[in-house]
Amino acid sequence: MDTIMNQKLIDVLNDNVEPLSENENKYSSLLDKIGKSRFVLIGEASHGTHEFYKARIEITQQLILKKGFMAVAIEGDWPDVYRIHRYLQGIGNQNEWEQALADFKRFPTWMWRNKTVAPFLQWLRTYNDNLSSLGKKIGFYGLDLYSLNTSIQAVIDYLSKVDPEAAERARKRYSCFDHFDFDPQVYGYLISEGLKKPCVNEAIEQILELQHHAFEYAHNDAIADDEFFYVTQNACLVKDAETYYRSMFEGRISSWNVRDMHMTKTLNTLADHLEKKFNQPAKIIVWAHNSHVGDARATEMGEKGEVNIGQLVRENHDSNDTYLIGFSTYSGFVTAANNWGAPAEYKSVNPGMAGSYEELFHHLKYKNFLLDLNNNEQLEHYFHIPRLQRAIGVIYRPETERFSHYFFTHLPYQFDSIIHFDETTAVQPLDVHQEE
Repeated sequence: MDTIMNQKLIDVLNDNVEPLSENENKYSSLLDKIGKSRFVLIGEASHGTHEFYKARIEITQQLILKKGFMAVAIEGDWPDVYRIHRYLQGIGNQNEWEQALADFKRFPTWMWRNKTVAPFLQWLRTYNDNLSSLGKKIGFYGLDLYSLNTSIQAVIDYLSKVDPEAAERARKRYSCFDHFDFDPQVYGYLISEGLKKPCVNEAIEQILELQHHAFEYAHNDAIADDEFFYVTQNACLVKDAETYYRSMFEGRISSWNVRDMHMTKTLNTLADHLEKKFNQPAKIIVWAHNSHVGDARATEMGEKGEVNIGQLVRENHDSNDTYLIGFSTYSGFVTAANNWGAPAEYKSVNPGMAGSYEELFHHLKYKNFLLDLNNNEQLEHYFHIPRLQRAIGVIYRPETERFSHYFFTHLPYQFDSIIHFDETTAVQPLDVHQEE
């Protein structure tokens, strides 16, 4: 883009961005834009940036207080997050918030065991404790499917309490996976090499048996119903995780789609559960990476055949029911690792690359701002050619940043709004040596 065109775009953006103040009403205009949406998906440009977590928390608090949202669903494993849910429902003492995070034992633990999330959980617990209606407490749920072993054990543990004979049948079915501490990736590899038979039929049989006994297990009271919902989702996770780990050896796009379709299915199932529980349409906030939240059809991902939660939620629900929020930053620091399973490090984030949205936003008159992307013909005109956008997950490799962390997107179709923090700081893990 030549200098004149670039300056025109900067002028248009300067006329449209809303500066973010530091007062408690800084997201009031965003709440107006969200309107009556029931599914608000809030992204992040990295899994280790304090400002993204803080903004999500502040927006979420306002959605709960002012718009009656019922639950937060995060990019975390279903059984690990359920301990948080139980804590928020009143299980244990209010000051035992750290125990609520105890099941996040696998890499990358800093995603949720950090000093920004912890105070929010305490806020939610206090909010729930002050509610007069026990059935209206805010829930906290995980959407992800990496917890194959934990979910298997959760199904067996539940059945051991309510139906020991059914627990034995579950053990027999799940014995197809050999044992409970195996590496799921090894399972997928052995199947791809023809050295093991898939266990999908056994996983499906277990789901069907649980559903057959739904009235018997869940009819007693609200707590029993909640626990049955939890265990049923664990059984469904086992089936989808089994598919996911097999798909890892069939190509990245295949495994990505299995994962995001599972997370979307879990979100829809959760919505049905909350609708029955609250006796009104469900209103859920989703926390996940930009790459999951932004509509994949507006990105390189979609061109490669990948789908994500943002796209699927838009396709599954009325356009007025969904609202997608993205984040970006130009420079600063991030908590990330060099490789999967490596120690967490505070890493310097390179300045946004030339030609990227991050670099463009850096030249605007406000350093921190909100940009409404809906129904703006000027922005659509200037952004009709895709630009580079940065995505940092739990691994950050600045030395290969262009190929490791940038992809092309059409921003106005990817999100409804985007929030930019020009310089950001790293989230602080609760455990300094947690990844070593």
